[in-house]
Amino acid sequence: MIHKTLAFLGAALLAAPALAQTSMPFALDWKFEGPSAPYFLAIDNGSFEEQGLTVEIAEGNGSLDAIPKVATGAYPIGFADINSLMRFLDQNPSAPVTAVMMVYDKPPSAVVGRASLGITEPSDLEGRILGAPPPDGAWAQFPIFAAETGLDMDAITVEPVGFPTREPMLAEGQVAAVTGFSFSSTLNLIRLGVPEDDLTVLLMADYGVDLYGNAIIVNTDFAAENPEAVTGFLTAVASGWQAAIDDPDAAIASLIERNPAADAELEKERLMMAIEANVMTPYVTETGFGGIDDARMASAIEQTATVYEFQSEPDAALYFDPQYLPSPLPTLE
Repeated sequence: MIHKTLAFLGAALLAAPALAQTSMPFALDWKFEGPSAPYFLAIDNGSFEEQGLTVEIAEGNGSLDAIPKVATGAYPIGFADINSLMRFLDQNPSAPVTAVMMVYDKPPSAVVGRASLGITEPSDLEGRILGAPPPDGAWAQFPIFAAETGLDMDAITVEPVGFPTREPMLAEGQVAAVTGFSFSSTLNLIRLGVPEDDLTVLLMADYGVDLYGNAIIVNTDFAAENPEAVTGFLTAVASGWQAAIDDPDAAIASLIERNPAADAELEKERLMMAIEANVMTPYVTETGFGGIDDARMASAIEQTATVYEFQSEPDAALYFDPQYLPSPLPTLE
């Protein structure tokens, strides 16, 4: 009788449905390119599944794009420029959204110009045309870059451009420089036939800009109700980045599965640029992946206040909440 009962229980367990996974759609900042490969790899290698999560990734249309999507609850979690989040929360103080994991410790915001068009240093922008997409995170930081480098903004002709036309206009010489992410604009221009030695990449972080870059953001109502899911998501994200560092070819294979039209070699180079310049910084190597330095964040807020008039007193605690980070912070190597 006991054996029959055990057999019945075993059969019942086999027939029972698997434990429900928590669905966490993820809103990216941009298209499916090299720097998004770690998230797809985390899906394919089971990192999200191990955390009890089902994750679908949606592309975005700029560094600001995911913020309203997450704030409205259309997506529980996303990837966005923390400086744009800061301004969004100042203008929408009750919006349920905050950053919970820093990914680009050194932001890729840059001015990319052509030496053949006279751009070799920041001062060369004066008297020339700068192409800048209005929703671009790099353009949002440009006034701070200009202030830190002593540029006269009135001496620069700013041409609002669309994301699809930004690099083609520079390749054709219609503008002398553009704002954008270093790894995006640089490789897009090379793909368009601009010689690499003709490109001047002015990374804003190298010119006194203390701002952080893109971070994982979360809907705070969702996070309060699902804290373990959020921590699990961040744990899987860190695992995905480490897996991409260990095997970038596998990461790019996961990307190409979602974007078959992409150039695998170019996207691998773009991924490696992001890892080496923006993710694996000395600070991250020393302290771990995902956190921020309070003093640097305070400096970032001060710099933002020089070019943006806050409606209320800025508060770093509103913009970054470390409570959902894995403990200890994951190490990347």
